[in-house]
Amino acid sequence: MNIKIILLATISLFGGSFAFAESVHLPQAVEHTNAAITHGEAGHAPVLVEHASTALTHAEASEKAEANQHTEEGITHLKAAIEVGKKGDAAGGVTHAKAALKHLELANQPKK
Repeated sequence: MNIKIILLATISLFGGSFAFAESVHLPQAVEHTNAAITHGEAGHAPVLVEHASTALTHAEASEKAEANQHTEEGITHLKAAIEVGKKGDAAGGVTHAKAALKHLELANQPKK
């Protein structure tokens, strides 16, 4: 009987922490993606790369906590924004960051 209680408590504890990780990281990914877009539109490719990299870290943490197709697409576009931004192409980085933002916002919507 005690083993069942311990098992249920463990599942509840870890299940809740994964949901918490997703709920904390997605808003951070969205925030940094918005910052990447703002700086990219100002022509600051290195700062775009910095914020897109931080957004990528948060998006990957969220994806690890709970897989989501939109988060996965956002990650793909963030990687592209970083790659293009490292080449000094702020406008190209903005294009990918905006696509990433669209997917991350969809992933961040409350589940029905």
